Amino acid sequence: MKRIFKKALTFLSVYYAYMVEYRAELILWVLANSLPIILMGVWIQAAQGGRFGLSPVDFARYFLAVFLLRQITVVWVVWEFEREIVEGKLSPRLLQPIDPVWHHIASHISERAARLPFTLLLMVIFFLLYPQAFWLPSLANFLLFILAAMLAFALRFIMQYSFAMLAFWTERASAVENFWFLFYLFLSGMIAPLEVFPPSVRAVVLCTPFPYMIDFPASILVGLPVDLGRGFLSMVGWILVFLGLNRLLWRRGLKRYSGMGA
Repeated sequence: MKRIFKKALTFLSVYYAYMVEYRAELILWVLANSLPIILMGVWIQAAQGGRFGLSPVDFARYFLAVFLLRQITVVWVVWEFEREIVEGKLSPRLLQPIDPVWHHIASHISERAARLPFTLLLMVIFFLLYPQAFWLPSLANFLLFILAAMLAFALRFIMQYSFAMLAFWTERASAVENFWFLFYLFLSGMIAPLEVFPPSVRAVVLCTPFPYMIDFPASILVGLPVDLGRGFLSMVGWILVFLGLNRLLWRRGLKRYSGMGA
C-alpha cells in the first residue's frame, strides 16, 4: 500500500508541475467552459415571466453549480489516446509495469488542482456582481455533492476512455466523442435543468447516463429535489457498464495494435 501511495503521489506531482507550466492557458481553459454562465442570463430573463417552476435566483445558482461541475468533470482523454495511437507513443508506455490509463488519470486530476484557483476567483466575482444568488449549502448537501461530482467525473472519464479505444480501429475515434457530445450537451442539464423538461421527456432522459453527470450533482448542491438513491445507483451502474465495455475493447484493441507491428 505504501508503494502504491508513493507512486500515485509521484504521478500527481509530476503532472501537476507539467500543468502549472501552462497556467496562462489554464485561464483560457476555464473560460472555455463558461457556457453555463451565458445560459444563466438567458434563463434568468425567461424566468422573470413566471412560466417556470424555478425563480431567477434558482436558475442563477443552478448554472453556477453547472459551471463548477464543468470545471471538475471536463475530460480530453480521447484526443490524447488517439494521438498516442497515431504517433506510436503508446508502445513505450506498454513496456512500463503500469496500465497507461493511470497517466491520463493523473493528468486530469492534476489539472483540476491547477485550475481550482481560477475557478474560485470567477465564482467570487460572480457573487460580487450578483449577491442575491449567494448561498451556503448545508453540510449534508455539500458532502453529497462532492461524492456525486467525483462519480460524475469517473463516469465522464470512463465513457470517453471507452470511445478512445476505438482508436485501435480508426484514426478518428474523437469523431464518435464529438457526436456523443451533442446528446451530452442537451440531455445532461447543461443547457437547461431537468426541472423544466416535460415529465414524460424527463422520465426517458433519466434512463440515460447524461443527467447524472451535470443535473444530478448540480441539483444536490443548490437544494433542488432529487432521488438520491436512484441517482447514485444509476451513476455506479453506468460506470460499471462502460468499465466493462472499456476493458473488452482494450483487450481486443491490444491484439490488433500488436498485429500492426507496434
